[in-house]
Amino acid sequence: MDKLKIALQYIMPKHLLSRLVGKLAAAELGAVTTSVIKWFITQYKIDMSEAADSAPEAYASFNQFFTRALKPGIRPLCDDDDYIVHPVDGAVSQCGPIKEGRIFQAKGHEYSSLALLGDQADDAKRFEGGDFATIYLAPKDYHRIHMPIKGTLSKMTYVPGELFSVNPLTAANVPGLFARNERVVAIFETEIGPMAMVLVGATIVASIETVWAGTVTPPTGKKVFTWDYPTEGPEAITLEKGEEMGRFKLGSTVVMLFAKDALEHFADGVEPKAVTRMGQAFAKID
Repeated sequence: MDKLKIALQYIMPKHLLSRLVGKLAAAELGAVTTSVIKWFITQYKIDMSEAADSAPEAYASFNQFFTRALKPGIRPLCDDDDYIVHPVDGAVSQCGPIKEGRIFQAKGHEYSSLALLGDQADDAKRFEGGDFATIYLAPKDYHRIHMPIKGTLSKMTYVPGELFSVNPLTAANVPGLFARNERVVAIFETEIGPMAMVLVGATIVASIETVWAGTVTPPTGKKVFTWDYPTEGPEAITLEKGEEMGRFKLGSTVVMLFAKDALEHFADGVEPKAVTRMGQAFAKID
């Protein structure tokens, strides 16, 4: 059955399906939308007591519900300045060193940081010998993405690609999954050096947004787009530790890259399959 699930992903029209679902998720259909939201809450056992607005009827579209805000203070930030924090609610897929430009995906699978970053060689060099972490967001999770550490945006890259599912089964069976799916790469300058936040698209992920550019995906196609940003002056985009930097409309994965010697070690309990909560200690900085 697992082999069949993977095989179907190779042949199904993933982009067409994803854009269609995206249009439906953005539609404001009144009672129909509310019914779908209620079904989703029950199906995925979502704890709406954490939401800023817990009533399904409060959301005009499924996208509004899916990217819902949390109650203030429900995800307190680790106040130890020696630690960066988890950027999302989810589960650790993998974490560890970037070895000779390669990132571990699952048993028998790895991919290059160069490919992940859209073949931007200068960017990839900045993370040689550094560390990575991959976090998977399930449908039940809170889907806003926050800053692990204070940073100033220096570059954003849109990388076209496939839209395979990014669940654990697919990660274990599709080679180079995160470097072949559509994605948005945001590079920040921080006190510990460069940090890449790679927001990976997936099947039925309608779009990826950032707080500075709005909706970045779609477009679709075969062209890589890059945007450079000033890191000084009034136009610099600086986000504080814990501040929202983006969001997924339907679930996906975040891959983070850090420079060599930026991290001393990951926090206790940060290991594959570990549940993450935004704001908790993620890694001790060097």
